[in-house]
Formats: sequence, C-alpha cells, structure tokens
Amino acid sequence: MTETPPGGADAAAAGAMLIAAMLICGATGYGLGSVVGLAVPFGLAGLFVGLVVGVALVYARFRRI
Repeated sequence: MTETPPGGADAAAAGAMLIAAMLICGATGYGLGSVVGLAVPFGLAGLFVGLVVGVALVYARFRRI
C-alpha cells in the first residue's frame, strides 16, 4: 500500500509550531533584555533563536512523513 502525501493540516501544524517557537523565544528575549536595558536587540536575537528552534521542532515532528 502506498502512503498518501501530507495534507494541509500537517502544513498548518508545522507553520503554527514555527510561529509559536519564534514568538515564545522572541518574548523571552525581550523580557530578559528589559532587565538589562537591551530589550529590542535581545528580542530580535530571540526571534532568530526561535526560528532555529522552530525548524528543529518541525523537523523532529514531521521527519517520518
């Protein structure tokens, strides 16, 4: 039996995981940056870290599909 290609729900879940990771890491960076007076640079760094974390999460979740 052949496997069916991933559907739209899988793509939506992957996108949501990526965006959620970026928002969480960006907010964490912004919060930590507020403590030391560098909110915007830490927030931007958090977004980039979130992108890497999000791609890793999506890869780990959907690599078998």
